[in-house]
Amino acid sequence: MGEEHYNLISAFHKSIRNSDSDAAVYWLVRMLESGEDPLYIARRMIRIASEDVGLADPRAIEQAVAAFHSAHFIGMPECSTSLAQAAVYLALAPKSNAVYKAYMEAREDALKTLAEPVPMHLRNAPTKLMKELGYGEGYKYAHDFENKVAAMQCLPDSLAGKDYYRPTKEGEENLYRKRKNQLKLLQEKNKI
Repeated sequence: MGEEHYNLISAFHKSIRNSDSDAAVYWLVRMLESGEDPLYIARRMIRIASEDVGLADPRAIEQAVAAFHSAHFIGMPECSTSLAQAAVYLALAPKSNAVYKAYMEAREDALKTLAEPVPMHLRNAPTKLMKELGYGEGYKYAHDFENKVAAMQCLPDSLAGKDYYRPTKEGEENLYRKRKNQLKLLQEKNKI
C-alpha cells in the first residue's frame, strides 16, 4: 500500500462530505477497480455516516452498514453497486458533524477526569452494603416524572452544565435540537 491508497480514500471521504455524489462514485470506482478491499471502503462509509452525516439523517448509518454486509456476503464485483448506492446516499444526505464534535469534546473532558468518581446517586446498589454506603441515594427514576424527565444532574460536579451535543438545524437533526431544548425546559420545570 502506497500513498495513493490514502489519497484515494481521502478524496472519496471529502467528496461525500462536500455532497458531491458524482465525485464520490468516481473515487469509489477508482478504488475498487485498482483492487482496494471493498470491506475497507465500507468501513470508512460507516465512519462517514457517523462523522459527517450523523443525526441529520439517522438512516445514513443503516445504508453504510448494509453496504458493508453486502461487501462481506457477496464480495466483488457484485457488491460494487451496493457500495455505490451507499456512497451516493451519504453524499446526498444532509450533513452534520455535531455528534462527532460532541464525542471529541467529551473525550477531552473524560481524559482529564478519569479518576473522578461516579456521583453517588448514579451508582448501582445491588447489595445491602452498597445501599448503606449511600449508593443510589437521591436517584430520581425518570419514569416517575412528567414526560419521563427528572431534574437530576448526571454529569460529575466538575462538568455540571456542560453541553457537548449541539444539534444543528440540518435535516432530521433539527428535530433533535428542538427535543433537546424541550428536555432542558422540562428538567427546569421538574426542579420545582
